[in-house]
Order: sequence, then structure tokens, then C-alpha cells
Amino acid sequence: MPMKFKRLLPIPKDIREEMPLSADLVEKKAAFDAEVARIFTGEDPRKLLIIGPCSADREDSVLAYMERLAAIAQEVSEKIVIIPRVYTNKPRTKGTGYKGLLHNPDPEAPDDLLEGVKAIRRMHLRVIEETGMFTADEMLYPTNYQYLIDLLSYVAVGARSVENQEHRLVASGVTVPVGMKNPTAGSTSVMLNSIYAAQAEQSFIFRNWEVETPGNPLAHAVLRGYIGLDGRTYPNYHYEHLERLAQNYTADKYANPAVIVDCNHDNSGKRPLEQLRICKEVLDSCRRNDQIRGIVRGFMVESYLEDGNQPVDGGVWGKSITDPCLGWAKTAQLILDLAERA
Repeated sequence: MPMKFKRLLPIPKDIREEMPLSADLVEKKAAFDAEVARIFTGEDPRKLLIIGPCSADREDSVLAYMERLAAIAQEVSEKIVIIPRVYTNKPRTKGTGYKGLLHNPDPEAPDDLLEGVKAIRRMHLRVIEETGMFTADEMLYPTNYQYLIDLLSYVAVGARSVENQEHRLVASGVTVPVGMKNPTAGSTSVMLNSIYAAQAEQSFIFRNWEVETPGNPLAHAVLRGYIGLDGRTYPNYHYEHLERLAQNYTADKYANPAVIVDCNHDNSGKRPLEQLRICKEVLDSCRRNDQIRGIVRGFMVESYLEDGNQPVDGGVWGKSITDPCLGWAKTAQLILDLAERA
């Protein structure tokens, strides 16, 4: 059976015009983006923390979480710059199941992509407008990135996408930092190749246009652990991993060598409580080695209002319906500990 074309969706420009970012927030975002860029170039010694739910599943609980996050972000701003993780599309290993707000604005209802493209923008806008914090999302679908292009201050390319040519080329035209994760099998050379491609000038076809990009000097590495040949999860945040990466990821080959450590996923074995320990260990490695300290720019942490996770129909407000997360009480302590140790 051939592909079925169901309906024509609004183009991103139409959605952006229908749901605009106000002029004063456009200015504030530019200032914030410049602040974040200075962390990646090494001009600002503060650490970056990209933190929030595994999947931004519903507006009320996500906003409640983000209000708490905004308050603690002010407390630690001299040491930590926080970007809220508002991930609105969810990669699935086997391609089925809940795929995030873009597909399922109501997690328990069938796909509705027309409402989804509006819902993802509305979610990011509400976080920005109600907390003053600019957001991060994963570029799971490169063409859909355009629905959020003016809102995001950080973009991630996931472990399953990082080898894809289109993701690398589109990342080269993004104006904010793009984190390129190591692939699920763990190859750092694949990750470094993706960074090289994203930092280079590129020419390609995008949304029926021939486009050229200048290259993104803020494209960087994200270490998230890996799955071994035996099917088990393995970390890649230990001292030896960071030392080895620093030896190969150098300024003579790459602009602004920088690493964000993803403290969940395969680095924690999807045991969210381990995220506290992982952050502390990485900071200890930074104190022991100048090369490591020179490339580690911060952390990714998955957290929500409640510890753990649940089925889509679990019914616990503020508890992840995808990967298990750190609850708020432990999240607040982690942030305060990071600020003290950073």
C-alpha cells in the first residue's frame, strides 16, 4: 500500500506568526544566547545544566516543574546557567508507542499532528513567558525544528540520529549550541565526525529549498553512555573516558571543543538516582585534570516532580511516562550541590 497523504499541515512560518514570541522576549533571548555561547567558548567559567522531564507530556505539570526550576535557577546563577529541558518528541527504539507531545498532545489519545505542531510551540512559549527561561528540545525531525527555531536556546541531536546526514547538515545552520550525542553503540569517532560536519559550511536541499549554511561553531559532544555487544548498558563519563576524549577532541581540529555529560540514559543504566553521583564524579575529574576541565561545560539531567516513571495511563501527576526521572526534592539538592562544587 502506498503512503497515504492525510492532510496538509501549516508551514512553520504560519505557526510562528500565529503564536509569536514578543519583541521584548526576542531581545532577552538574544542576550541569553550570547551568555550561553560564552560558556561554550570558555569565556564564562560557569557550568551549564540542561534539565527537565524525559518527555514534556502535559502543560500543567511541566509548568509547575518549570516554576520551581526558575526559582532555584536564580539562587545558583553565579555558578550554574540552567536551560529547561522541554522535549516534545520522543524517539522510540522500535518505532512504536508514545512519541511525545508532537504526535500525542493527549498521551492517551491517537496521534494528532495538526494539534501537535501547535501544542509543541505553545508548551515552549508558556515556559518562556511564564518563567523567563529559554528552552531546549531534541531535533528528532530536522524539518520540524523550524516550528521552534526562534524559541530554542539549545538543541540536541540524539544517539539514534547523530549518524544521519540531514541532522548533521541542518545542525550546521542552527544558531544556538547543538549537542551531538555519541551513538547507542558508543563510538566517539562517529560523534566527533558529526561535530566536524555540523561545524562545516554546507549546501543541501531543505524543505524544497537549496540552502547554504555557515557552520555552527557551537556544535559539541554529549556523552550519554552506550549499549555493549552483550546488550548491557555501559558508562562513558569516567575519568579515563574524558581524558581520552580530550586528547582527540582538540582546538586544532574543532572549534570550541566542549562536552556535556548526559547523566541518565546508558550512563546511569536508566537509574535516575545515579545522576547525583555522576555529576559529582565528573566535577572531581575536572579538578584532577586540566584537559578535562578545559572541555567539560556541563550536564544533562532528567528530572520531574516525582521520582521514577509510570505507564502512559498511570495517572500520577508529574511522574514521567517515558524514562525514569529524578523527583523534585532530589533535583533541588542536586542543583545546590552542583553550585557548591562547580
